Amino acid sequence: VQLVESGGGLVQAGGSLRLSCAASGFNFDRYVIGWFRQAPGKEREAVSYISSSDGRTYYADSVKGRFTISSDNVKKIVWLHMNSLKPEDTAVYYCARTIHEDNTFYALDAWGQGTLVTVSS
Repeated sequence: VQLVESGGGLVQAGGSLRLSCAASGFNFDRYVIGWFRQAPGKEREAVSYISSSDGRTYYADSVKGRFTISSDNVKKIVWLHMNSLKPEDTAVYYCARTIHEDNTFYALDAWGQGTLVTVSS
């Protein structure tokens, strides 16, 4: 199983970025793929996820209306389109196969290197 994040960078507040999560080594169609982030000094939090089987999505309140998650089941890629970025979006972003139960998010995979998003004010 491998999930590789890319697309991070430095952007000014109000700008946009698109993160990519390239998956391999498992049946992509059967899993929920989530994006998580960890800001300096803070706990990792779930940002968004998408179900590869039925397209069901979730967004944290902090990103609703600004971020959009999408996927391509053939290419096995999940994208996180981030618009109207704010300095508080600065974090390392990770993707993982995800379980969401009882308001708790579980990542099924060991965390990769992630991709750093830095939003300047």
